[in-house]
Amino acid sequence: MPNALITGITGQDGSYLAELLLDKGYDVYGLVRRSSTDGGERLAHIADDLTLLTGDLLDEGSLVEALRTSQADEVYNLAAQSQVHTSFQQPVFTAQVNGLGVTRLLDAIRITNPSARFYQASTGEIFGKAQETPQTELTPMYPRSPYGVAKVYAHWITINYRESHEMHASAGILFNHESPRRSTEFVTRKITHAAAMIKHGRANELRLGNLEARRDWGFAGDFVRAMWLMLQQDAPEDFIIATGVTHSVRDFCERAFQHVGLDYRDYVIHDESHLRPSEVDALVGDASKAHRVLGWSPSVGFDDLVAMMVDADMALVAASAG
Repeated sequence: MPNALITGITGQDGSYLAELLLDKGYDVYGLVRRSSTDGGERLAHIADDLTLLTGDLLDEGSLVEALRTSQADEVYNLAAQSQVHTSFQQPVFTAQVNGLGVTRLLDAIRITNPSARFYQASTGEIFGKAQETPQTELTPMYPRSPYGVAKVYAHWITINYRESHEMHASAGILFNHESPRRSTEFVTRKITHAAAMIKHGRANELRLGNLEARRDWGFAGDFVRAMWLMLQQDAPEDFIIATGVTHSVRDFCERAFQHVGLDYRDYVIHDESHLRPSEVDALVGDASKAHRVLGWSPSVGFDDLVAMMVDADMALVAASAG
C-alpha cells in the first residue's frame, strides 16, 4: 500500500484521515510543527501506528526533508491557520501559511517526487459573498476574510501546478464539517460544550455573534473519505463536498440545548463583539459532481451530528468534574 503524508495531522480532519488511511493499510506520516501544542490527544489512540515528522509550511526545506523521509505517494495538505476570526487579526501570517505555504509544499513535491498525488484543503469560505445558490465548482469566488482570500490563492496555485507541471493535484472545496474532535474555538463546538457545561451547572450563559448565519454542516468523518476518493481518481479534479442543506447558528443552538432538555433562549446571549468585520451570511454546496464521479455521499445528518457532539461533550464535562 502507498505511503501518505498528512500535514495538519493533529487537527480534526487530520486525525480522522489518519484513521481512515491506517484502516486501508497505508503507512501514515504526519507533519507537525515543533511549536504545536494542540491536538495530540486526537491521535493518542493511534500514536503507535504513525510516524510524526517535524516541519512547517513556512519552511520549504523542512517540507522537502519530510517528503524524502516519508517517500509519500499521497500528500494531504490539511495544515492551515484555520480561524476565520483570527485571520482578521493576523492577515499576513494567515496569507503566509494558508497561501504561500501551499506553494512551498507543491514546489517541494515537484522537486522530490512530482508523481506524488496531492490533495489541497479548499473551503466553502472562498465563495464568501455567494454569487449564486447553491455553490458549485464553477461559482465565482468572492472571499470575505483574509482566511478566504488566502484559500482562494491556495486553490488557484494548486490548479496552476496541476496544469503547469502535470501534477496529480486536486482541491476539495469542503463546506463546514464538524465532530466531537472540533476545537472549542469553532462556533459549533463552542455551542455543544457550553450546553454540556450549563447542563452540569458549571456555566450559565453562552455569548455568540451572528445567530442568523446559515451554513452547510456535515460530519468530518464523512468528508475525509471524500479526500481519499479524490486521490484515487485517474485524473485530478476539484470537487465540492457538502450536504446541500443549510441551518442557522440559531438552529444549531436550539438542537444542542434541546438535546439536554434546555431552552437555548434562556442561556444564549447575542454579543456584537463576536461579529466578524465582514460577515458571510449563507453558504450551501452542491456536491452532485462528487456524488456522480466519486460515488460519495454523507452518512450523518444534521440532527445526528449535533447529538453526537453534545453527547461527547456531556461525557467530557462529566469526566472532568469527577
